[in-house]
Amino acid sequence: MPEEIIREEVPIVAPLVALDYITVTKAAGWWLAVVLAEARGKKQIGTYLWQKKQDGKWHRKQKFTVHNPKKWPVIREAIEKFLPQLEAQAAEEKKKREAEKAASDT
Repeated sequence: MPEEIIREEVPIVAPLVALDYITVTKAAGWWLAVVLAEARGKKQIGTYLWQKKQDGKWHRKQKFTVHNPKKWPVIREAIEKFLPQLEAQAAEEKKKREAEKAASDT
């Protein structure tokens, strides 16, 4: 029988209640998730970044919330406008690492 996967609750605080969430990444003491939450009868979508401290508890480092679905296309378009710059930087960094590795192998 497969082991049951225990899903850790996201560490958000009242008056917010997490209805559901999707973990984007969770490693090396950092947890990034997209959370569907509700507060005072209103739903919102938020991206949260938590860091696990020495006390073993998750502490929020960043939060970005979308309250109005009509704003999402504008936000998405703005983010997507900058993605090519990140992709170019990643390609340059990869090329540099490969050149450094090739130089150290000779």
